[in-house]
Amino acid sequence: MTASEIKKKAFFFVIFAAICIAALLLFPAIEAWIRSALAARLGMEIDNAWKVLAGDTESDRMMTVTVSSVGTLLKVARVIIAMALVVATVRFVTLLLTKALYRNSEAGEISSLLKTVLSVIIYIVAFFTIFQSQFPGIELTALFTGSTIIGIVVGLALQDTLGNLFAGLALQADQPFQVGDVVLLPGRGEGVVEAVSWRGVKIRTFSNKLLVVSNSVLGKELIEVAPKDNLNAKSVFFNTLYTNSPARTIQVVREAVRQVENVSPKMRPVVRIRNLAADGLDWEVKYWLEDYRLQHDTDALIRQRIWYTFQREKIHFAFPTRTLYMEPKPEELPAEEVFNTISDRLNNVSIFAPLSEEEIERLANASVSRVYAPGEAVVRAGQEGNSMYVVIRGSVKVQVRENDLERTINTLRENEFFGEMSLLTGEPRTATVIANEESEVLRIDKSGLKPIFEGNPQLVESVSELIDERRQILTQVGTDTGDNANDVKKKGVMGSIRKFFGIR
Repeated sequence: MTASEIKKKAFFFVIFAAICIAALLLFPAIEAWIRSALAARLGMEIDNAWKVLAGDTESDRMMTVTVSSVGTLLKVARVIIAMALVVATVRFVTLLLTKALYRNSEAGEISSLLKTVLSVIIYIVAFFTIFQSQFPGIELTALFTGSTIIGIVVGLALQDTLGNLFAGLALQADQPFQVGDVVLLPGRGEGVVEAVSWRGVKIRTFSNKLLVVSNSVLGKELIEVAPKDNLNAKSVFFNTLYTNSPARTIQVVREAVRQVENVSPKMRPVVRIRNLAADGLDWEVKYWLEDYRLQHDTDALIRQRIWYTFQREKIHFAFPTRTLYMEPKPEELPAEEVFNTISDRLNNVSIFAPLSEEEIERLANASVSRVYAPGEAVVRAGQEGNSMYVVIRGSVKVQVRENDLERTINTLRENEFFGEMSLLTGEPRTATVIANEESEVLRIDKSGLKPIFEGNPQLVESVSELIDERRQILTQVGTDTGDNANDVKKKGVMGSIRKFFGIR
């Protein structure tokens, strides 16, 4: 409302208020004149309470009623004039307060619902005050009691309506949004607030449909508000190929977005990588809108500008792609070739030199291959054993415990073996053997060697001689294979082998 309109309304208010005040001030004189005129006409005395001092005849009683009615009408007229003055004053003061509160704000007017409720409260209080001053003999207790009963009945009948009313009052007291703000109600819709009434809120959706939500429902909802006088942020997403430079993409997209209408120049657009996706780089561009009601049009325009910018700058959008690499199937060795390889490995083991080709093949059939990870123990000191191992691939280290520390005494590589005393005599392991790297070993168990010894008992003596020779060589170089061969004599070794395998 302009200043000239306020001055015009103030002029009319002053004139109207002056007339009402003048009427109220002149009312006692007017009443006195009317009483004098009636008294002279009727030939009776009339007091200030409009009571006739007359006889008890029928005509006198009728005159009393007539005079009393005139007095009542004058009192009612005074109540009406006083209430008119109250109404005019309240409306003018409300106008001034509204202008004073919002003269530096674009929020607009105080809701008509809040103004109406406050005005009605003032009117009711003023009416009862004025009425009681003119009719002090009338008791208002009965009126209040009856109003309470009626209020209870009406309240029960109008629970939803009253719920909307008080919820509307609460919303207006808090004022979470104004007319013109964009609000989002999850599951209900998004749009611009058009009006707020005692019953609910009207929202114009972006599909140009009118969404009416009652105040009682709105008071329970989670509302997302984009104020019209605020810079509200939005985001648009796109993607590019991994071959496009991220720094260059950020620069060209930011410049393109800054030139779009409705994008605020006060805030610098933010362009950032959201994710390193399977098909390319996922991007987000965040910008601030001057008018949030045009968000969808602005989003569409930004996407268009990004497309044209990419065409000019030779930046490419990513799209789902799949690259297939055909890996040739590893050629599997025939079983016969695998068997021959194991036989060749066993032929390189010195203690199996006395065995014939047929016996080597039988032992190869009973042997199994095992792969160990770096740092994994193949055997541990103190374990019971009835097998030996041949290193096929990688290397292993032999460790013994001295003074509570593990000391490496030997390193075995391809075609070298360990654990032969445990295989031949069943003695516990005297050392720990650990893989230095990923290593593959060939394991030979007692069950594979026993049939060979039973079929050819003379092999026991030949094998025991080779074991003794190996023990003497290792003793000379100061190393050990991880078995207690140094503590066993040649004859003792042969006896242990025969006993362990049950050969006489």
